[in-house]
Amino acid sequence: MFPILSLIFFTKRNNFCSIRPLSRALSSPVVHLGAPDGPTLSRRRASSTPTTGLAYDSQMLKHACVCGNNALHPEHAGRLQSIWSRLLETGLVSRCDRLRPRKASTQELQMCHSEAHTLLYGTSSMNRHKVDMSKLSSLPVMAFVRLPCGGIGVDTDTTWNEIYTAPAARMAVGCTVDLAVRTWTGDIRNGFAVVRPPGHHAEPQQAMGFCFFNSVAIAARVLQREHRVHKILIFDWGVHHGNGTQDIFYDDPRVLVVSMHRHDDGNFFPGTGSPGECGAGAGLGFNVNIAWSGGLNPPLGDAEYLAAFRTVVMPIAREFNPDIVLVSAGFDATDGHHPPLGGYKVSSSCFGYMTRQLMQLARGRVVLALEGGYDLPSICDSAEECVRVLLGDNPSPISPSELSRAPCGNAIIALQKVISVQSAHWPCLQEAAKSAGCSFNDAVRNEKDDKDTVNAMASLSMQHQTHNMVTSPLGYHPGCSPDAGRPSA
Repeated sequence: MFPILSLIFFTKRNNFCSIRPLSRALSSPVVHLGAPDGPTLSRRRASSTPTTGLAYDSQMLKHACVCGNNALHPEHAGRLQSIWSRLLETGLVSRCDRLRPRKASTQELQMCHSEAHTLLYGTSSMNRHKVDMSKLSSLPVMAFVRLPCGGIGVDTDTTWNEIYTAPAARMAVGCTVDLAVRTWTGDIRNGFAVVRPPGHHAEPQQAMGFCFFNSVAIAARVLQREHRVHKILIFDWGVHHGNGTQDIFYDDPRVLVVSMHRHDDGNFFPGTGSPGECGAGAGLGFNVNIAWSGGLNPPLGDAEYLAAFRTVVMPIAREFNPDIVLVSAGFDATDGHHPPLGGYKVSSSCFGYMTRQLMQLARGRVVLALEGGYDLPSICDSAEECVRVLLGDNPSPISPSELSRAPCGNAIIALQKVISVQSAHWPCLQEAAKSAGCSFNDAVRNEKDDKDTVNAMASLSMQHQTHNMVTSPLGYHPGCSPDAGRPSA
């Protein structure tokens, strides 16, 4: 059992009161992860031709537990500091167009979240006295818990800072929205939002899993409502299922949500995202869950993710033919994450490869927004790789051993499950399913052999037709009526 924690309500005077005990489970485990120092600055790059956009602001670094001990909280400012420093050191920032950051408006937040949720988590301490507390009565939980470290949180790891969390969360949304809009309008070619706190777990009326507002979902709604974008693909490659994103678009056929995540038959946080959760009403078939199960025996890696991309993600995405692609880019499936936070061994090169594949869609209009990922070297490598690919550089090569390795048995079963469920909605999966158990190299060879066979058959057919045209005195295929296809007198 977890320790009994105190439930704390806000009052109109911006004080805490009404304390009563409440036991809450962790939304994700607390582990020891260090954080480097060193905030960075950068000037916006002026460009006459569309290039890759970057969105970042140091205000998002201020969201932190009041205990001041980042080692107790995996989702800390060091994540953003490290990634931004890497992008600066490698010269990638200077090659990009840096967007002017801004906070999301209340109207934008309410495109995906209730008024009560927006007021509670989007209002800073200076404006707390303006909130009509009666409007918060509809929230399932409108309270905060006292954490073992002495800080305050929505649950025992989604920390809340009364001064800095709301502005940081709104900044993360605003940066993501503007990046998506500018990509759609052609001001930039594609983009990467270096933002926190993450968003894909945030539901319309519930903050959880380090998330307060669903940045990617809000960006999609803004594109729909203000820019008349008809078809949007949201792809979530983080190791945890994006329950909030699924919830928001579950009945919307204009937004295809594809999530690839560790599931373990519902025993891995957040427990949602089974293959059978495939949408409702008009949105049936527009929610696709590639739900990995079987624990870490063995840990999944590039071979499994490449197989999923080849057999499920890209066939469905091509058939859907989106106008723009938004990626919930969590890097917690990378090697270096403790089992409770991931445990997989996907390489940064694989994330670069997936980015390159997605750029084949929607005329290259692809926007990545940082979600999870807590091992600093791994997330820096992955972010750098993705930005390089967005800029047009070739992705780093994937390990030859992973290219030649067939996906593990548990992964093949997971792929077969999602294909079985989704084939009724996406017939293209029936053909793609044939290579679910193949290594990347074998799949490429088989595809080449199939193409060679088709080309050879087409060539033989043409030769046969030419021969018949030459040997038939009337110039028609033997066995057909000479009058076939001729207009009647």
